[in-house]
Amino acid sequence: MKSRISRRTAIAGSLAVAAFPRPSLGQSVKFGSKPIRIICAFPAGGLTDQFARAYGDYIAEKTGQQVIVENRTGAGGGVGAVALKQAPNDGHTLMCTVSATLLGNRVLYKNLPYDPDKDFALVALMSSGHLPVVAHKSTGAKTIAEFAAYAKTNKVSGGSYAAGSFAHIAVNEISKQLGFECPIVQHRGESPMWQDMAAGVSHIACGSYQASRIVLDGGHGQAIAVPTSKRMKRLPDVPTFAEQGLTAPVFQLKSWTCFVARGDTPPELVTEASNMIVDGGKTPRLAKILDTFGIDDGAVGQVQFKNIMDTEGPIWLDAARKLNLKQEG
Repeated sequence: MKSRISRRTAIAGSLAVAAFPRPSLGQSVKFGSKPIRIICAFPAGGLTDQFARAYGDYIAEKTGQQVIVENRTGAGGGVGAVALKQAPNDGHTLMCTVSATLLGNRVLYKNLPYDPDKDFALVALMSSGHLPVVAHKSTGAKTIAEFAAYAKTNKVSGGSYAAGSFAHIAVNEISKQLGFECPIVQHRGESPMWQDMAAGVSHIACGSYQASRIVLDGGHGQAIAVPTSKRMKRLPDVPTFAEQGLTAPVFQLKSWTCFVARGDTPPELVTEASNMIVDGGKTPRLAKILDTFGIDDGAVGQVQFKNIMDTEGPIWLDAARKLNLKQEG
C-alpha cells in the first residue's frame, strides 16, 4: 500500500521520536554475536527489500542469530536514515537503502536531519544494474541520435521515477547535450512511469530492466542506450552511451543499493559485516535475484564502496544541483 505521508511529514515524525540513552559498545563485541536489525528504507517487494531480506537470511544462517528486517520508508530513504541514526549503538543495526539517501537528498532537502558523511559508516555496495534508456515506439528510434532527430521536429516528454534520480539526470543530460526540449514528468516510482510510457504519454524514460519489461516485452518501446562502460547481458544489442558518443562523466554513473551502519560503529564490526555481505552475494539465491533484475555484478566491500562515493559522489551532486530542484523543508 502506498504511503500517504509526505516526505517532509515523514522525516518530521521520525525526528519526534524521543532520544534514549544508548549503551556503550563493549570492546569484545563481534558482529553477529547478538540479534541483528536491518532497516530497509524502501517498500516491500522492490529490489532494495529483496536485497535486505536475502542478505539478512544469509547473515542469520552464518551467525545463528535472528535477523529482523524492518521497512521504514519515505523521503527517499530519509525516514530509514533517521531510524538508523537513532538506533542503539551496539553495532548490530544496518540500513539497506539506495544512492539517493546518501547523495540526492542533500540537494532535495534544505535541512536534512542526518549527515550522510558523519552519521553512517559504509559497509557494502550492490549494483542495481544497468538502467536502460527506452524510447516509445512512436518515435521509431533505435539509438539516441535517432531519438534526438525525432525530438527536434516533434513534441516529446520524458519520465522519471524520482526527482534527482539517475533517470531524471540522464534524460535531462541527453536533451541538453543533443539540443532538444524534453520536459520531464516525475512519477511516484517506476511502475507508474513505465505505465505512462506504455500508454504513449511519455516518449523517453530510464529505469531498471525488470520494471521496464512492461514496455519492452509489450512492444511499446525500444531500449536505445545503457549506461556504464559495458553492454548489458540481457540487452546485448543495445549500445552504451559511450559507444554513441556521450562520454560525459554523468553517463558513466552507477545505480546502486547499499548497506550502511551507524557512523560510530567500530571499524572491526563494519569490516566483518562487509565481508559477510560480499560472501552472501555469491550465493545461488542472490545470483537468482541478480539475474531477474538484469544485474551483472555482485556486491563489493567497504573499500570499493568508499572509492565509488569519492569518485562518483561529486558527479551525482553536481548533476543534481543543475536540475534546479525545489528543495523540501
